[in-house]
Amino acid sequence: MKGVLAVRAFRRLLGGWTIGNLADSALFLTLAVWAKDLSGSSSAAGLIFLALAAPVVLSPLIGLLADSVRRRPLLVWTNLTGALVTLCLLAVEGVGQLWLLYGVAFAYGTLGLVNSAAQNGLVRDMLPDEHLDSANAILTTVDQGLRVISPVVGAALYSLWGGAALATSTAACLVLTCLVLLTVHVRESAPEPRDPGRSTWRETTAGLTHLRGVPLLWRITMVSAAAFGVVGFFDSALFDLVDKGLKMDPTFFGVLVGVQGGGSVLGGLTATLVLRRLRPAGTVATSLAAIGLAAMAMAADVGTTILLPISIAAVFVAGMAIPWLVVAMVTTRQRLTPPGLQGRAAAAANVAMTIPQMASIATGAALLTVVDYRWLLIAAGTVLIACALTLAHTPAPEVNPAEGAGRRHPTT
Repeated sequence: MKGVLAVRAFRRLLGGWTIGNLADSALFLTLAVWAKDLSGSSSAAGLIFLALAAPVVLSPLIGLLADSVRRRPLLVWTNLTGALVTLCLLAVEGVGQLWLLYGVAFAYGTLGLVNSAAQNGLVRDMLPDEHLDSANAILTTVDQGLRVISPVVGAALYSLWGGAALATSTAACLVLTCLVLLTVHVRESAPEPRDPGRSTWRETTAGLTHLRGVPLLWRITMVSAAAFGVVGFFDSALFDLVDKGLKMDPTFFGVLVGVQGGGSVLGGLTATLVLRRLRPAGTVATSLAAIGLAAMAMAADVGTTILLPISIAAVFVAGMAIPWLVVAMVTTRQRLTPPGLQGRAAAAANVAMTIPQMASIATGAALLTVVDYRWLLIAAGTVLIACALTLAHTPAPEVNPAEGAGRRHPTT
């Protein structure tokens, strides 16, 4: 990782991204708490997460935008817009303004997708191929670490000084992010010119067409999409694991989140090594298998005394596997995608993962009313392990992101 951190442009991008990510993570969870306080309804709080996720349907258009303009200015304007949107929360005084929370959540989710699409391309522009895995590992490690810390920060701000303090602090962080991004100097690849002979539909779906045309990318994307079709089962099953399996207070769920975060930090720190050793398909397969085995372990029909250490270990292992999966998928896609398609390829992959995950969250919540949580975990584990075996035993040309392809875009 020393090599990638020697690149000044990446260090500054990392710094700005870290500040913005801290603001994002602090805001997300606290918006749900705020909605619960205003309405007294858990359903109202849950709708915040739906509003945050709903913009995924706009991903193809967002990817086209990211490929059509210069990415650094797009990142600056996106974060500045986010700051202005967040300040709208200052107008929330009671349940009558609950709609503002949903509006801000939807806008924030949309802007987050723009940030992600633009940053994917910018990172590829500023770094040689052999550094992409290390860069994505660092970004993932920071992201997972902040997910443990920032919700506590956001909740503390809200509890002590109210929603206005949360809104102004988030906006200030996003403005600071803009200022840091203005110091990032990179020679960007030129935005892809619009082909007058291609329809808007073909331009917008070019990322999906590209993924389908690269066997390795298509295999990883399709198998992972199938796996994400059961990942949402964990969202509901873990609450019942805490309540019915471990006989713990619901607040123990926060402990499991912390354990997962610790595993994810370790996973981020080791992701480059794992990817270089196992190569892309092997890393994704290993990640899915690890999460699947963790699910099976948590479904064990044993006493509470034995289940507690098993569950803690399983959550830690699952947390560690997540960054391996993310780094392998993002790095491989960046390496095998032309600069002018980075945004749209990222958007297509995002849709392929997010929609099955959203469906599995709803399905898991419904199934949990009629079946024991252990059956959900067993079903999820079975599908995840089957996906891992499918990927591991389907031969196709492999590419090792560590080997590079000699492409360099000098930074200044």
